Order: sequence, then structure tokens, then C-alpha cells
Amino acid sequence: MDRRRIAVPAAQPGQHGLGDPRIERCRRVVVEVDGNVAHGGPILRSPAPGDTLDDHVTAPRTRTPLPNRPARRALALALAAGLLLPAIAAAQENRQETRKERRERRAALAAAEQALPLEFKEFLSNVHFLNSEAEREAFLEVSQDYQRRAWIERFWRIRDPYPDTPRNELRARWEERLLYVEREFEGPRSDRARMLLLNGEPSGRIKFQCTMVTWPIEIWFYSHSDRVGHEFFLLFYRRGNQQHYELWHPSDGVERLLDFGVSAQAAAGDIQSCRDGEVAAAAINWLMRSNGLEFATLISRLEAVPEAPSAEWTLTFESYTTDVPEDAEPLEATLDVRFPARYQARTVVEAAVEVDPVSARRDTLGGQSSYNFFLTGEVLRGEDLFENFRYKFDLPLAAGAAHAGSNGAPPILLSFERRLRPGDYHLVLKIEDLNGGRFARLEQPLEVPTLEAPAARQLDPAVQKIIDQAEAVLSSDVPTVQLLEPAGELQTGLVRFDTLATGDVAEMRFWLDGNEVARKRRAPFSVELDLGSTPRVHILRATAHDAEGAEVASDEISLNAGRNRFAIRFAEPREGVRYDGEVHVEIDLQVPDGNLVERLELHLNDEPVATLYQEPWSQLVELPPGDAITYLRAAAYLVDGNSTDTVVYVNAPDYLEIVDIQYVELYATALHRSGRPYEELHADQVRILEDGAPQEILRFQRVTDLPVHLQVMLDVSASMVKRLGVAREAALGLFQTEITPRDRAALVTFNDHPYLAADFTNDIGKLAGSLAGLKAERGTALYDAIVFGLYYLNGIKGQRALLLLSDGKDESSRFSFEQALEYAQRSGVAVYAIGLGKQPGPARRALSRLANQTGGRAFFIAEVGELAGVYGHILGELRSRYLITYQSTNTSGNRRFREIEADATVPGVSIRTLKGYYP
Repeated sequence: MDRRRIAVPAAQPGQHGLGDPRIERCRRVVVEVDGNVAHGGPILRSPAPGDTLDDHVTAPRTRTPLPNRPARRALALALAAGLLLPAIAAAQENRQETRKERRERRAALAAAEQALPLEFKEFLSNVHFLNSEAEREAFLEVSQDYQRRAWIERFWRIRDPYPDTPRNELRARWEERLLYVEREFEGPRSDRARMLLLNGEPSGRIKFQCTMVTWPIEIWFYSHSDRVGHEFFLLFYRRGNQQHYELWHPSDGVERLLDFGVSAQAAAGDIQSCRDGEVAAAAINWLMRSNGLEFATLISRLEAVPEAPSAEWTLTFESYTTDVPEDAEPLEATLDVRFPARYQARTVVEAAVEVDPVSARRDTLGGQSSYNFFLTGEVLRGEDLFENFRYKFDLPLAAGAAHAGSNGAPPILLSFERRLRPGDYHLVLKIEDLNGGRFARLEQPLEVPTLEAPAARQLDPAVQKIIDQAEAVLSSDVPTVQLLEPAGELQTGLVRFDTLATGDVAEMRFWLDGNEVARKRRAPFSVELDLGSTPRVHILRATAHDAEGAEVASDEISLNAGRNRFAIRFAEPREGVRYDGEVHVEIDLQVPDGNLVERLELHLNDEPVATLYQEPWSQLVELPPGDAITYLRAAAYLVDGNSTDTVVYVNAPDYLEIVDIQYVELYATALHRSGRPYEELHADQVRILEDGAPQEILRFQRVTDLPVHLQVMLDVSASMVKRLGVAREAALGLFQTEITPRDRAALVTFNDHPYLAADFTNDIGKLAGSLAGLKAERGTALYDAIVFGLYYLNGIKGQRALLLLSDGKDESSRFSFEQALEYAQRSGVAVYAIGLGKQPGPARRALSRLANQTGGRAFFIAEVGELAGVYGHILGELRSRYLITYQSTNTSGNRRFREIEADATVPGVSIRTLKGYYP
């Protein structure tokens, strides 16, 4: 048996307590703790000569599975009587809830809880000290049993301290403590249960009663708890005919612990004669010694409900249910399901919903009309939710299309497919007309059949020829290597990279940003690399080598580069390889989505040797005789005028050192003390410091007509429900009045996930169409949205700005603020943050810091109607900035953050630009 000795502080002379002189003379009382916790926890007691306490505690019971309940027991029975109507009226009128409304709301919630099936009432009781009031209300609004079970799983998952592990540590710990509570106590909401659930089992526990003197008492000793790092006592008592033990507060007085008619002075001697009397007296005196404030502070820490995740996750959950508002107008729709094909071991389920255009409503913005729908689905298997899904349909109408309700207008088709294993399911769909506010709820049982595997299709001859050529290469001995890009766009943390290699490859070497990081000598040539917690642009290169170590093939991919990145590299020639007489030049190009290469120019030293206008980007080039240093330069031009180039040295000697010169571009705003842009600044009036070192300005130009790439990010979380309409109109006005033919704008909406609503374009109709069908719902993942927006801007050259509108703080992001800030600093994009409404202090400071560090500006406005003026101010500032360039004097090659200071010598004029960069 594991025994530990615990020193328990005893009473000090002159302190209030039981007053026994022997206890007062005792400086410390030594007790023993039985360390065997397998049967419910240690027991604290005072030692007696040759005596040990071996209480037998009942082993944990296993819970009997609860019987299944009917799936349609709705809580609406408790709410339909209108008990909540006065309470929710206050929220709708944006005022404080009255006491009467609060009482009515609580009564309605209590009635709703009583109407729950037993298993769900048990859940609410078991997590009484974990869930927030908002979460409790959200749970009580869920109407279906299968949705409640899914809600409970989400409740625990959102609290998992280590979500990447298979075990939910918090849930496991809580349920273990619940088993202890069920064994030992009178219920999960009692005083003892609360203390144990929130703080864990005590280090020691004494059950004490001095017959005819005290009520039954329990003394708990903690060496520390989950919340308090030092030792302390707790004392619980059960007075008279009470069913529950109460926590004793010293302010209640010792008499509260004593039987009726017994005084503290008379009880002192009797208690000493009872078993464990010395320990009881020591604990009581310890508690009485602490002043009221100290004990109150201790209890407040021990009883504090754990900080719950934001209840916005419940809004996300609600948005994925198929519940339809009771007062919603019906949307006429029908459902047809087919099983057209097999996919691996699953069957393709093809569903088509036809909506009657007479009951749907179109929306028109900026001359563009569209139908806009949300389709939410649930697939049930038995009484449980098997999967849920959601689709958004934005259906633009061509000019002259038949108007809804006109004769001959065809039905609106919304189709989707799922892949399910053969079996019996039940499909539930909710279709919401985002413009008209109407709903349809459709249900259909699914008997998913087992289909035979499809016969091999006869391929088109041209396609078959390509496949034959690929198979010939794979079966040949020609060494090749291809790096496979991992799934997803933003890569962070530990990522696995795989390769496809053919021919005689003895070793594969992996290079990250020019540094060798791994070697693999056995197929499959795969590697796991830690890319860090913050997304960064990386170049990963794989080189295949033969048995002698010679490089025989290579491949390269860009990570976190973004779809708008314009990049060029030489696949051939390669550095370190010897070429004689001629070289077959091969160029790899990464072209932004939606753009085209106008031409590619190839230069040998300073002489042009070829201009290519289409793929393949390859050319045979004769090399000059002798050992003179030779370099090749390739320059690619897009049809929109953007260009990029790269250089490679051919047959360069080993001693050749290549110095990386950092050419820095700053877009700066000069502001007079009046707050207006200062337009009379000259280069000799500006000073630039990098890490404190003065820099020579090479270019200084006021850019009044330089094209702008503007990304508007619009918060569409649930808190924006009353402001979204005006915010949408303000964004439309921005697109219509501020975007010139040379500019490009994009729209990203975000709640708990970002969504690219419109790609970069100057087509005002497309931008207007992207604003149609917006709905305010779900939570706010602000920092994730910022990273996504900056990622999308990556690779674009020239003036770039991100306009961020949000009315709340971050609630559920994967990335932290510091990670988002670092990514913003690496991107070089000016962030203009607009905080709407009453911003919490931390959220306000975060937006201000983000804008300040990137050379943008933060605005905080009370009403959404001020947006149009803010947007105009931002665009005016972007069109009156200065372009300042310099060549950094720092040639150390380190990749640490470099701070930039910019100031003007003109009195009363300041310069705002980015505060630094990562080379």
C-alpha cells in the first residue's frame, strides 16, 4: 500500500476555533493518506498506534445503456405556449431583459428541460458546471433526438484540449469523475459533486461524526487541485434531516456544525474523545484562521465554471439542421433520387430538387439578377445522424430570362450527389430561398442498392494515346521524378510528401528553400517535413541520384504560393551539372488562374536567343566555347502586362558565390497633422531605416493612377444579421464607384469559414452578383479568414490592399492572432480593418495592431451607414500613396524579420507604411 505523510496545519493560539488546549499547543498534526485510488479515492484520517483505515468502497458501476427514445419528441410542447415570447421580444427590440421577462424565460427553459427524454435530461445535469447558459438554451431548441446526440458529440469535441489525438482528455476525465460522484454522492449538482467535478478527487477525505455533538461531517484535504496550486481544506456537513451535504463557510460559525442545543465551548472536549477528533479540530481551526476574504477568494476559484467556448459554435450547428421555422412560408419543391453508378465500394446517390419558380424570388443587384438557395441535408441511419451536408446555389439569370411566375418558366433545378454504402437510410432536406425567406422540407427513405462494377469504357483514341505514352515512360529505364502536392491549399505543421519515380534511382534528396533536409535510399521515396505553425511560401525540391551520387532527375513545387502566383524557373540547365557545346533549356511556369502567357523571352548572357509564344517552353541553345561564366535569363510576360524573370548560371565554377540582393518596395502614405494626405513630399525629405541602418532611396514616385488589387472581406456571421443588408449595399457602391477598368477587386465572405465569392475582376456585374444571396449565420473565425485572404493575394504584384469588415472578435480560428499577424507581415499587403459596433477591447487592439504593422489603417464606426464614407476614404488614400524603393544593405542572408522606420523631415508630416518585412 502506497502511503504518503501529509502535514496538516493545526490551530494557532488565540485563533477562533474549538478552543481545545491540546489542539492549540499542537503545531502540526501528521496524518496518513492511503494512496490506493482504485476504489474511489484516498481516505484522510489521523493515525493510531498499529492502526490503519481500510474502508471498502464500492467499485465503479458500469452504466446501463439507456433505451432508445422516440425520434420526434419535440421541445416545442414547452415553448409553443408562448412562454418565451416576452423574453425574446427584449432581444428583438435591442433592450435589457426585464425581471419579469427573465423569470418567464427561465420558467420556459425549465419546462423545456423537463420535457426532454431521460438521456438528455441526464446529459444537462451531468454537464451543469461545464456548459454555458447560451449553450443550454441552444440545446433545448434542438427538436430531434438524433440532432441532440450529434449536438452532444460536438459539445465535447469543441472542448477537446488536444483535438489531434483520438482521446478527448477532458471528456474522459469528466466522465471518470461523474462515476465517482454517482458512487459517493447524492447527485451531480450537489456541493460535493461540484467541487469534485471541477477540482478532481481530494488527496484525502475523512467521514467524521461525534454522536450527539456534531452533524455528519466530511473533511477534504487537497495538496493542490486543477485550479489552486497550494494545499487547502474543505468541510461539508449534513444538518438535521437534509438529504445533501452543504459546503461549510467559516462565516457560518462553528455552531452550524453542531447538533441542536450544543455550544462550541461544550463540544470541544467531546470532539477530542471521538475518533479522528484531532484532525477534525485541526481542519476547522485552519478554516477559521483564514479571513473571510481569503476563503471567499479560494471558493470563487474552486467553483468558477470553466470558461466555455463561444456559443457561436451552436449557431454553426443550428445552420446544419433541417428544422424549418414554424411561421415560414412554404417553398414549393419536389425531390427525385436515382442511383446511377458505383464508386469503389459505394453507390452514387444522385438527388435532384425542382423548385417552382412561382414560389421563389429573384434578387437584383447592380443590374444582375439571380436565384439564391441554401440546401441543407441530413442522412439518418437508424435513429442516428449518419452525415449532414450543405450546398449553396447561386443561379444567375441571363438577360431576358423568363420571370418567376410567367408562363413557361422551367423549374429551378438544384442537384447534388452523395456516395453511400449499400443499406437503408433516410434523407431529410431543407431548401431555403435566401431572397424570399421561404422554406421547403423534404424527406425520403433511401434503399441504397449494391451495383455491379461498371465495364471498362472505350477511351477516345487521343486520350488512349496519351495514356500509352505515359505507360511507356513508366515502364522504361529513364530516370524521372515527380513531387506530388499534398491535399489542401495552406500547408502547416507536419506534412507528408510523396514522389513518383521511375528508372534507376538509388537515392532521393529533398531540399526545402535551398537547404537539404532529408535523404531517402529506399522506395517509396516519401518524407515528412515540419513546415511550422505559420503558413509560409516554401520551395520544395526533390533530386533523384544514381548509385554514384550523380543527379539524374529533379522536380520542384511551391507551397503556400497561392493561385495568383506568377513564377518561373529553369528545369534545365541545373546548377552543378556540366554541359558541353549546347543545352536543352526547359522552363517551368506557374501562371495565375485565368491569365495567359503572352510570350517568353530567352537570353544567353545579354543576347536574346529565342522568343516563345506557346508550350512547350523549351529551346536548344548553343553555349559559347571556353570556360567563361555563362548565364541564361528567362523572362515571361502575361497578356495583362505583368512579367517575371529568373537567371541560372551554366557550368559555373564551384567558387562562384551568389549574393542575394533584397530589393524592397514600400507603398507609403504621407499624412499632414490635419489627417489629410500630404501631396508635396520629395525624396530628399524622406528617411528610411532598416534595423536602424539608413537606406538609399533608389526610386520615389507618387502613384495616383497605379492599378489596385482590392480584396473586400465581409463578415457574414450571425451577429451581422441586422447590418448585412446595409453592408452589402455599401460594398456594391464601392465596386460601382471606386473600381476603375485598370483595377481588380475580389470579394471574400466569412463566418466560421472563408469563402471566395468573387475572383479578381473589374466586371462590376460579377462583383454585384457575388453579393446576392448572402445570409448572416454561424460563428466568426476572423484570423483564419485573414490568413485565407492574404493567401489569395499572394503572388500579385503592385498595389494590394485588403479591406476587412467585422463586428466581432475571433471565436473559432485555427490560427492565432500572432500567426495571422506574422503571415500578414510576410505578405506585404496593406490591411485596412473596419470594426463595426461596440468592439471588445482585445478585438479592437488586434485590428489596430494588424493595420498598423502592415501600413494600413483601422477604423471603428458605430453604424453600418458610415461604411460608404470609410470606403471612399480608403480608396482616396490608396490613390495618393508614394512608391519608395531601396536596395537593402543587409546581405547577411538571414531570414529574420527586418524592421522598417520611415519618417519625413517636413514639420507636421508623418509617413505610414509597413513596419517591416521577412526577406
